[in-house]
Amino acid sequence: MGDLPAALPEAVRSLAEADFSAVAQRFSAAGFAVAQPADGILTIKAAGDRPSVLVSVGVHGDETGPIEMVAYLLDALSHQASSLAVNLMLCVGNIGAIRAGKRFIDADLNRMFRQERGALEGTAEAARADVMIAATTAFFADAGAVRWHLDLHTAIRPSVYPTFAIVPEIIADLPRRTLIEWLGLAGIGAVIMNPASVGTYSYYSAEHHAAAGTTIELGRIGTLGQNDLAQFADASLALDDLLRGAARREARQQPHVFNTARQIIKLSDQFQMAFGKDTHNFTALKQGEEIARDGDTIYTVQHPEELVVFPNPDVRVGLRAGLMVVRVS
Repeated sequence: MGDLPAALPEAVRSLAEADFSAVAQRFSAAGFAVAQPADGILTIKAAGDRPSVLVSVGVHGDETGPIEMVAYLLDALSHQASSLAVNLMLCVGNIGAIRAGKRFIDADLNRMFRQERGALEGTAEAARADVMIAATTAFFADAGAVRWHLDLHTAIRPSVYPTFAIVPEIIADLPRRTLIEWLGLAGIGAVIMNPASVGTYSYYSAEHHAAAGTTIELGRIGTLGQNDLAQFADASLALDDLLRGAARREARQQPHVFNTARQIIKLSDQFQMAFGKDTHNFTALKQGEEIARDGDTIYTVQHPEELVVFPNPDVRVGLRAGLMVVRVS
């Protein structure tokens, strides 16, 4: 297992190592009910009907930018603890992978939030997902009607839209609209409506706990302690406002909205994409163009235009190798 960089600021090191002792003490001193139900998970609650907000980072261990962003935000908030206007759960996802500087230890943690895991059941990530599920269930068990889950990531490859989010279609209309408006405030350029789970953490929260859950891609992947935090400025401000219950700012623009046309599932080891895995997210393809082939199965573009997101032929058999979307607004 690797070590974290030596010169990390204390707030960043603490969050990356899932050490909540300093911030927990500050919130506790301010009168909040503070608990650490599991390694890497902190809950901060107060009496009364407050929104419940789950913020998760590090579900992929190499996506370090959101860890830095949230570390500074949480540290500042803890010094003004009485400003916290929500019940908050903070989850540092794949702690072992963060320490090792790897995406995962055995398998992708963000495919484990489902009942059927098949051959992945015995992985380190399956065990970690079970811990996160138990803590999430407990957090939302006594929550009020306003429930959020912001799962913060960064993208591996370049994108036509540097920031974008995946929003489950199952979220009720009003919280979904509120969430998409907030995503605009956070500087998110595109929103993909997702009709079905592929085992992600945010979809789990939406499906099982009626949370306005979303997976947010906040720019490009980077090295812990060396991320350009300017790319997270809008998201950090919007998240800080949400946690403090601040008045809504005016969004500079609303995200473009896309519907999912199709999930491209890798059926066998014969799977081949018609373009490189370094293809930019939201690359446009025209009707009839080949997307991929897998033995006798050939995937082609069915709509006048479809855009490819998350192209990755190297996933395990049975998992999603790409997402095809169509623009609706």
